[in-house]
Amino acid sequence: MDPSRLKGKVAVVTGIGNGIGQGIALMFARQGAQVVGCDIDAAAAQATLQGAHAEGLAIDSVHPLDLADPASAPRLVAHAVQRHGGLDILVNAAAFAVFAWIEQMRYEDWRRTLTGELDLVFLACQAAWPHLVQRGGGAIVNFASVNAYVALQGSAALAHCAGKGGVLAMTRQLAMEGGPHRIRCNTISPGFIVTGATRHHLDTVPELLGHVLAKKMLKRVGQPEDVAWLASFLVSDEASWITGSDYAIDGGARAW
Repeated sequence: MDPSRLKGKVAVVTGIGNGIGQGIALMFARQGAQVVGCDIDAAAAQATLQGAHAEGLAIDSVHPLDLADPASAPRLVAHAVQRHGGLDILVNAAAFAVFAWIEQMRYEDWRRTLTGELDLVFLACQAAWPHLVQRGGGAIVNFASVNAYVALQGSAALAHCAGKGGVLAMTRQLAMEGGPHRIRCNTISPGFIVTGATRHHLDTVPELLGHVLAKKMLKRVGQPEDVAWLASFLVSDEASWITGSDYAIDGGARAW
């Protein structure tokens, strides 16, 4: 762990209360970034802050914050800029999805999922954009999924697949628009990562773990820290010529 790898960089990370967002916020702080996070779950965000502060890490948070409200992302970004004088990094880890087979999927849940997978990313990117331009560049990391490429047997992920496919396309466009401003935009496409939400799926669909592991060359499920290492690289100066790219971190599932 290099405590100076992200030194001097200000990072906004959404969804820090659990899972991937939490893992990334902690990892960035350990590597020297000034991290401002948010979560709709105030208790979960506060628990993350307490864990960070116990390590002597500098993480701030705006919570509770519902990023589906168009006023929320500007509020989050403004807080980070006011507190730290600018913005260098945006990681859109927060997401929401309803998992149901097409026969059971209600239209309102389809719409909620597309809001939770797409609108949250768009609104945060739009809020951060002028500050990244003013900074002379920066890095955005959005989250697609292995489900944007392949269907997983036993997973009722129709709306989730659609949303994550949209994130892939949106991020490629953002990379093009960001190029003249030296704003780099990339996606990470995780396989099955153990989080609060996915643990619920494992508990309620007993056969799901077998289906997940059958698709993986490395026979384990992913952990938030696995993703956090990759995100750290993509926002660092080491990745200064990487944009418009998608990175699979899935134990080999897409290559199977």
